[in-house]
Amino acid sequence: MTTVSNPLLPGCYPDPSVCRVGDDYYLVTSTFEYLPGLPVLHSRDLVHWETVGHAVDRADMLDFAGIRSSGGLYAPTIRHDGERFWIVCTLVDPTDATRGGNFLITAADPAGPWSDPIWLDVDGIDPSVAFGEDGRIWMHGTRLAREPQWHHQTEIWVREYSGTEQALVGAEHVIWRGAVNGAVWAEAPHLYRIDGRWYLIAAEGGTEFHHAVSVARADDVTGPYEGNRANPVFSHRHLGRGVRVIGAGHADIVEAQDGSWYAVMLAMRAEDGSHYPLGRETFLCPVAWEEGWPVFAPGYGVLPESIEVPWAGDDVAAGTWQPDDRRSGSVASDDLRWTSLRELPEEIAVAQSDGTWQLAVRAESLADAGTVAFLGVRQQHADVDVTGVLDMSALAEGETTGLVVRQSERDHAALQVTRNADGLLVRAVHRRGDQENLEAARDLPMAESVRLTVRARGYAYELVCGEECLATINGRELDAASTGGFLGLWFGVFATSHGRQPRGSVRIHDFGYEPTSML
Repeated sequence: MTTVSNPLLPGCYPDPSVCRVGDDYYLVTSTFEYLPGLPVLHSRDLVHWETVGHAVDRADMLDFAGIRSSGGLYAPTIRHDGERFWIVCTLVDPTDATRGGNFLITAADPAGPWSDPIWLDVDGIDPSVAFGEDGRIWMHGTRLAREPQWHHQTEIWVREYSGTEQALVGAEHVIWRGAVNGAVWAEAPHLYRIDGRWYLIAAEGGTEFHHAVSVARADDVTGPYEGNRANPVFSHRHLGRGVRVIGAGHADIVEAQDGSWYAVMLAMRAEDGSHYPLGRETFLCPVAWEEGWPVFAPGYGVLPESIEVPWAGDDVAAGTWQPDDRRSGSVASDDLRWTSLRELPEEIAVAQSDGTWQLAVRAESLADAGTVAFLGVRQQHADVDVTGVLDMSALAEGETTGLVVRQSERDHAALQVTRNADGLLVRAVHRRGDQENLEAARDLPMAESVRLTVRARGYAYELVCGEECLATINGRELDAASTGGFLGLWFGVFATSHGRQPRGSVRIHDFGYEPTSML
């Protein structure tokens, strides 16, 4: 037996989708405005996961210009048709509306390369795909109800897809509007053909505290669908805010090699019942079948802290970085955890032979919804030290670099280091909405490099220059529960010329991620 600890994937890995091909599992999650987009993770046991590539990893695949924070790539689904992998996803809020919406990409190898997008002529979000036993392909997704009976009512549609025509064909069928009268945001649909029936698993309640999972079934893919009388069949909302894990929902199920079943879904670790700086994370849940219906977490009805899966292996905290693990410590430039904003990392920085990055200064600042000079990684632990040793010898006078804890362009906390004629100015700032608050400032003598650290301890984020803590930021003011949006926090390095013509660059000499606990 192997014991896996939840969350399966800590940090901002929301909206998970999973499929199995033989003995191999593949999982994808949302990435919003960050690139490369849609990480493809591989596992042989549902416990140990490795990122093998990203489905959106070419500059010409999608246009991210002007994508707002918490826009971008929403809720992918991954499936296999017997020959190729399929991912269907939504690009939300591009500047050019003709290059947004629902799309399909395919690949023979999940590590890539993935095809250019095939755009689907349908509105809404959360697309999914199912393959019938007769070879027919069924796309489905969610959108705001055409004739809503209440605010935020949505509807789930299904329509046939022609691989030959690369288009939706035939009639559209609305099959679900939620299980509960008055339900909002019925979304994240997945259809499955199991034992001669079609099953629909969908979320409702919104991807926050009231999130839930519902299930329905039908003899025909187009319905009518019979809802489970126990709907919603899974949620944490009835537990109140005195629990550590909230917002469970957006489930996708998979059958294991031995015939057992599991679900992946998102949830949030909120130590105070409300705030979750690490964002929406991926959790694993056992599933049983009783009287023709899936039962989530049978016998206890909540996401377990740990699960035993019937395969040999070592007990691990799955997906986490351990002190003796290669994923703790310095993050080299070839590490697949690096992401950037609206452009690929290699478009804004040059990877050096020694594993460092040379980050070119850009005119845009962290407060701009543009192509900012930013390289970062997800926060995956509540208690962690993140350190950047920045070589500023190529930074021009008046330009600024630093280390940031980022939620969005409107909400972040940063250590800013500006090179002046006679030295360095270090500022600790906290942006909340339209207001940037100066927490502390220090003048330092001219130096080629500076060591900056963010010490995260639960909800406290200490901004440290050298050995001096300049400010402590309340993480509750940075998380999505306070700021809006769908993201967890990122740590990263930035460089800006404050709107002027950029001239310099900064070498990220070392970027360290050191968890101080396994929370």
